[in-house]
Formats: sequence, structure tokens, C-alpha cells
Amino acid sequence: MMLEASHRYFHQGAEALELPQHLREILLTPFRVVKVELVIERDDGGMLQHYYGYRVQHNRVRGPMKGGLRYHPSVDEDHASALANLMTWKTAVVNVPFGGAKGGINVDPSQVTRGELDRITRAFVQHTKDVIGPTVDIPAPDMNTDASVMGWIMDEYSKYEGFSPAVVTGKPLDLFGSAGREEATGRGVAICIQEAMKEQGRTPEDLTIAIQGFGNVGSFAGKILQHEMAAKIVAVGDHAGGVANPSGLDTNALAEWVKEHRTVKDFPGGDAIDPTAVLTWDAEVLIPAAIEDVLTADNAGDVKAKLIVEAANGPTTPEADAIFQERGIDVIPDILANAGGVTVSYFEWVQNIQQFNWDVERVRDELGKIMCKAYASVREVQQDKKIDTRTAAFALAIRRVGRAAQSRVHLRQPVDI
Repeated sequence: MMLEASHRYFHQGAEALELPQHLREILLTPFRVVKVELVIERDDGGMLQHYYGYRVQHNRVRGPMKGGLRYHPSVDEDHASALANLMTWKTAVVNVPFGGAKGGINVDPSQVTRGELDRITRAFVQHTKDVIGPTVDIPAPDMNTDASVMGWIMDEYSKYEGFSPAVVTGKPLDLFGSAGREEATGRGVAICIQEAMKEQGRTPEDLTIAIQGFGNVGSFAGKILQHEMAAKIVAVGDHAGGVANPSGLDTNALAEWVKEHRTVKDFPGGDAIDPTAVLTWDAEVLIPAAIEDVLTADNAGDVKAKLIVEAANGPTTPEADAIFQERGIDVIPDILANAGGVTVSYFEWVQNIQQFNWDVERVRDELGKIMCKAYASVREVQQDKKIDTRTAAFALAIRRVGRAAQSRVHLRQPVDI
């Protein structure tokens, strides 16, 4: 479903550029698909366990391929392919010199020990070390992976290639990670909302906001919007529960509650609500920050927000997207809205290559510049082509990737993109 949706959005952008079919096929086809079997011994020594690992490397014309590594039982080739091609367009929208990749292992981290997870991770690196690297493909954290896992990857890769901190991003600060990386995706979401308000002559402090998902991205977006931009977070929901307060939720206290209880359910700072109700809550802005395909044809007609900012990857189905367009609801798409993470991953990679660390103020300043410029570029294409925001973002990305691809070879009849 997600792969079909990402291709559909791609073709909408390609149509706006009048891109020939043969070039569309070239840009959609992954450069390389890797599938490996991982066999480890359980801690009790009583049995062997095997998993499958995937790495889909979609496009490399604009630089080393870049994308997250997720650990989840549902990981498969189609899922990785969908996320990999989104990474190609995401890096192009913010104009950082990367291509797109994605991958993962079909393991449930809650069902294995940390020691077993370490061995699974190292087995994956052993099988993929020849196709990743600082100038080839640079993994990063994603669902159920964190800075510790990135540290294991760096350590295992370095055993074969020598000290290589630039092989992954999202590492612990003690292993040359970047200041500001943990908050980066949420901060990028907040910056997009701030820019959207500027277009209306408003500021975020006028806003009421509902957030679906309060993990890393949702919590940082909420905290930055509330405590730095004075917005009011009125409803939050996750997989287990929801909470609302018309006067505004204390996002710092809520984040601490989630850290302890692993859900917003029963948070004492507001009234309990059904977790799905947050998607149709009476708020001006909706931030889906959890999983894909949560906004569908079934609930799109009930959404009350006038602005949707996609902090998650692929939260809106094409059918829901069409309904939002008909209703005049603006959607800032994932390939722009949540690109703050890959942007600061780029900063981390640059710092590792140069062996020179930036302070958090510089990271935030540079992130702000890139996100604001990307937002303005998408709006420029939108106005020029008279298309919706998502199609404009894809058109901008496709244009940049397509021009880069043609610039790398001699063509007797290059396509004007």
C-alpha cells in the first residue's frame, strides 16, 4: 500500500513536469536491493534464531545514499522500497548532497535481549559492509533503533574499514554524534508550521495543535511549538490512549510521563480521549507523527484541522489526500515536513568527515536556513505550476534528481525538466 502510494505521488509530480515515461521508470527503479539472512545464538544457548535484513538503495546520483534502519516484524522488501524512494525525494527537497536508501530487520526488539540485538545488528553489518560506507550508503536511526544501535554499527564496520564514524549518523555524542540530532525532525516540523503561519501574517502562538504519536518526533515538535513558539497543544494520542486539554497540555510533563509509562494514557494533565479521536480533533493544525496510512478515505472527511503537517512517513493515503484537496486543507508533505532529521544527519556526516564539531546553536541555525529555503522553494513551484503542496514538493525533488542524473552523462537529447 505504501509503495503504491509513494509511486502515485511520484507520478503526480512527474506529470506536473511533463516528464517522459522512460525517465520516470529510470528514476523510480532502485539502484540495488539487498536481502540477507541473519542467524544468531540466543543468550540461553539453547537455540539459533534467524531473521532477514533488507537494504534498498534507491538512488545515488546526488551523493551517497542515506536513510534509516528500522527493526520491526513487518519489515520487508516492499516496505523498504517505499521508504527508500521517499528518502531520495526528501534529500532532494532540502537540497542536501545525498541520495535515498532505507532498510531494516524483521525483528521485534521487545522479544530479544539487548545482547541478542547487538549480535543481530553486527551480523547485519558483516553481511552488508561492502555496500555501505561514508561515501556509499549511510544508515541512521528509524523505528525501534537508536543511538546505541548506530554505535554498534559504527564499531562493527570500523573493524573492517578502520575508524569510520561517518558510516552512520544518529550516533551517541560520545561517539561523534551531532548536537541537536535527537530533536531535529521535530524542530523541522515546528519550523514548517512557523513558515506556514508567516504566509498568513500570523504566529504559532495563535494556534491550537493536535498531535498523533508522542515518541521522539511528536514530543520534540510539541515541546518546541509550546515552549519556543507559544503554540497550544490541545490533544495528543498514541497507540494506547489519548489526552486532551483545551487550555493546553504541559508537553514537558507529558514527555516525562511517556518516558516512564510508554504511553500518554492516564496522563493526569488532561481528560482521557479515544486515541483515534486526535486525528479529527477540533484543532487548527494536525501533526500525524506515528505510523503510515492513518489518514484514510474513512476519516478524511471528519478532519477539522486546516493544516496537516506530516511528521510521520506516509501517514496520508492518496484517497485521503484527494479529499483534503477538495476541502481546501493544506498538507505539508512528509518529504518536506520531516526532513529536519536527514538535514541534521547531513550536518553530523559533515562534522565526521571534517573532524570538527559544531555547537547546538550552529546546528539549529543551519537547520533553520535549510528548512526555510526548502519550504520557500516548494511554495514557488506550487504557485508556478498551480498545484497542491505535495505535488509541488515531489516536482521540485524530481527536477533536482532528474537534472543531476542527466548532468552525469553525455546525452545527445537531454530532457528539459
